[in-house]
Amino acid sequence: MQNKLTTRTFRGHYQQTFTKLAMATHLLRNGSTFWLLKNCQRSMPFIVSRCLQLTPRLEKKIAFNLSDIGEGIREVTVKEWFVKVGDTVEQFDNLCEVQSDKASVTITSRYDGKITRIYHNIDELALVGKPLLEFEVEDAEEEDDSSSSSSSSSSSDSDAQPSPAAAAGGSSAGRHITPATPAVRRLAKEHKVNLAKVPATGKNGRVLKGDVLEYLGQVPPGTNVPHPSNTQAKLAPAATPPLTAPADRVEQLKGVRKAMLKSMMESLKIPHFAYSDEIDMSNLVKFRSQLQASAQEQGVPKLTFMPFCIKAASIALTRYPILNSSLDLASESIIYKGAHNISVAIDTPQGLVVPNIKNCQAKSIIQIAKDLNALVERGRTGSLGPADFADGTFSLSNIGVVGGTYTHPCIMAPQVAIGAMGRTKAVPRFNDKDEVVKAYIMSVSWSADHRVIDGVTMASFSNVWKQHLEQPALFLLH
Repeated sequence: MQNKLTTRTFRGHYQQTFTKLAMATHLLRNGSTFWLLKNCQRSMPFIVSRCLQLTPRLEKKIAFNLSDIGEGIREVTVKEWFVKVGDTVEQFDNLCEVQSDKASVTITSRYDGKITRIYHNIDELALVGKPLLEFEVEDAEEEDDSSSSSSSSSSSDSDAQPSPAAAAGGSSAGRHITPATPAVRRLAKEHKVNLAKVPATGKNGRVLKGDVLEYLGQVPPGTNVPHPSNTQAKLAPAATPPLTAPADRVEQLKGVRKAMLKSMMESLKIPHFAYSDEIDMSNLVKFRSQLQASAQEQGVPKLTFMPFCIKAASIALTRYPILNSSLDLASESIIYKGAHNISVAIDTPQGLVVPNIKNCQAKSIIQIAKDLNALVERGRTGSLGPADFADGTFSLSNIGVVGGTYTHPCIMAPQVAIGAMGRTKAVPRFNDKDEVVKAYIMSVSWSADHRVIDGVTMASFSNVWKQHLEQPALFLLH
């Protein structure tokens, strides 16, 4: 009796359970998930959990993300919305206008659908890669979970990829499957367009709706900008092979360059003071041309401006002897040099050398010109001796031979000053009558040891030197 009652109870319970399961299946198919969870799980928690696997209804909403608009911009300000929640939009419809720190960009839609949510109000910041708004689109279950925005200047592309199963099936079947969304495929089918013939601009070769419309001629050519992944893939095979750089070589310092290394290391220890000026060489140009014939008779084939500059420097050194001195740091004293041994930079095949002309204070312009020519000749033949470089007290360099104007010459220790003359140029100038005349202008740049020489002394020295060059008749007094 007890066994019959147990069997009858089990059969009734089983029949009741089967009935509820059938009802649950019907409700699940018709989308009544909430009622099913509320009633069936409460009455049969054990059986439902063991016999049913509940799946939420597929959503049709897609987050529309703000894509990278270039120039390294990571955030923008929403300036205006062209849509509101509930509006239905189509592809290429304007959604909003955003403002970066460089430009204003209009964001356009990439989908046909309904706006269900707007994430930002006007004047709020929107971050690149974060949602701008939310779409309810058709065939959303076949699309990506999210999409990127499109601007008026560039079209961003969907990140969706073909499923692995579809890719495997396509390769096994030996046919090529063009990546495209169902909405794009339906559009192509309506217009009887073969997607394989449509130029794709989407990421990794995906065909977009704009590509189909452009293929049909419904939008202007060039409206869709290819995704960077497509451009890189096309340009990669055409990349030129890297050029092989020539091998480096090591050369030991020697000769003039080794001497220059030592002298410039000492020069760096000196605090330099710079001063520049312009000299009107017009009168000296005429004066020199008058002396050319006499200079040739006295053994100077060509009289240049350099002997005049050297003699003018010697005259100015007589007025300001501190520029013809050296500094003794050990005893903290200044050594004034009696002789004006003016060093001159000469370009030789071995490099730039700086021999000096001895006792310029006691020589005429013609004698200085002869000594200068002799030094230049010995420099070209490489026959300059140690005596030619010893005991220099002041330096001059003529960079105008190369073509420069202003420079910042480096002092040669233990000297305390150096000058560099630039190229003499013919330029327009006003004379005393305010008339525009042709003038020959030369620039000069001075450097002095600021531990010994101040700016006033350097400027006063330069004025005496300038006066003799602009009024060459003053040389006759020395």
